[in-house]
Amino acid sequence: MQIKELLKQSPSEQEVTVKGWVRTKRGQAAVTFIAINDGSTIHNIQAVAEGGAIDEETLKLVSTGACVAVTGKLIASMGSGQAVEVKAEKIVVYGTADETFPMQPKKHSMEFLREKAHLRFRTNTFGAIFRIRHALAYAVHKYYNDNGFFYLHTPIITASDAEGAGEMFHVTNFDMEKPPRAEDGSIDYSQDFFGRQTSLTVSGQLEGELGALALSKIYTFGPTFRAENSNTTRHLAEFWMIEPEVAFYELEDNMALAEDFVQYVIKYALENCAEDLAFLEKRLLEEEKSKPQNERSELSLLEKLKFVVDNKFERLTYTEAIEILLRSKPHKEKKFQYPVEWGIDLQSEHERYLVEKHFKKPVILTNYPKDIKAFYMKQDADGKTVRAMDVLFPGIGEIIGGSQREDDYEKLLARTKEVGIDPENIWWYLETRKFGSAPHSGFGLGFERLVLFVTGMTNIRDVIPFPRTPKSAEF
Repeated sequence: MQIKELLKQSPSEQEVTVKGWVRTKRGQAAVTFIAINDGSTIHNIQAVAEGGAIDEETLKLVSTGACVAVTGKLIASMGSGQAVEVKAEKIVVYGTADETFPMQPKKHSMEFLREKAHLRFRTNTFGAIFRIRHALAYAVHKYYNDNGFFYLHTPIITASDAEGAGEMFHVTNFDMEKPPRAEDGSIDYSQDFFGRQTSLTVSGQLEGELGALALSKIYTFGPTFRAENSNTTRHLAEFWMIEPEVAFYELEDNMALAEDFVQYVIKYALENCAEDLAFLEKRLLEEEKSKPQNERSELSLLEKLKFVVDNKFERLTYTEAIEILLRSKPHKEKKFQYPVEWGIDLQSEHERYLVEKHFKKPVILTNYPKDIKAFYMKQDADGKTVRAMDVLFPGIGEIIGGSQREDDYEKLLARTKEVGIDPENIWWYLETRKFGSAPHSGFGLGFERLVLFVTGMTNIRDVIPFPRTPKSAEF
């Protein structure tokens, strides 16, 4: 039985076996206290080995990091902090750990723990993070399944660049020492495995749209890749994306879906991860004490999550947002680091001002200038803006980006050429606008960005098991 379930049991000296990893061991010859955790909960269960009950040689092998199975009677705990404990009668040591075990019971820096990613799961912080990550992933699938969506597996290897960014990882089986060359000296990709140049995908959206224009409601949830040479706390080279696409949805429907979806998954975490969230909230409060007053968050972790769940999202256009920012005190007093003018891509400081100071609720911005948005977004009648939408959260800024997709073939073709994409490379995408085109919309939510928000962590490398970043693919 897992420790999570054992801790709920009423103690009646029933025989139980606990299996897990030793967090701490303390005591004298008369009695030894062993804290054991199996990852099922933030809480340890204590095993008590009274003098003589367990032979000394076995007890010597029981140390922080060791893996053990303890069999004994479940009794009421005499100490504070737990209702039950195990009176040990037998201990089997599956695997020992000596004093070089890195996860000793002391405070470790996040940077140190990233260097020990193979072992950091055994800390309270990372145990909590990855249990919450699991709960959020489950909630994503449950939400879409319960709302009639079909889960579509879109390709990881692609010949198209959905974002037009060009920062993609190439996929090839060429001998890189001597790739075949064409007459002009360029690499001859016609001889490569796929007969053309291919890359790891940056998004499942384009293929997702193909599914939506037949199945009506689909979503993707899979790994995506960006070869962006960035070492910030918000960037990963490999991350997971959730991307619903829905036929017959216009921008207003898309906004309603995004709001309902993100409130659902956060509410699920609040209801099902209460102990882990309470631990992370306490951790965050301790961390904030070391910051200057003006850098501390106005909301605790749980308050921030309830802020999103309990508030109706404010909706306004990009143009209206720019007008608010231009009238704002930080702009007039030149306290924004980045300038404010129509046509800019809003920075996090602008987005957070709108959410945290002006509206005091989550915000959905719409109708952005077309020049700062992707080619596939539906153009507005004014010729200057597109039917885009960004969902903005406290503390993090943009968390969801989406749009109504351009469903007019001629407009999409012209825009494709305008941004420098060869129509031949996405002929299949364009063709869906020739045969039974329909209004449709969708959005993308970076899963790690969501986990970052829900856990209150400040570095995105700490919410994915094995972060992939520039010069780092150790594990």
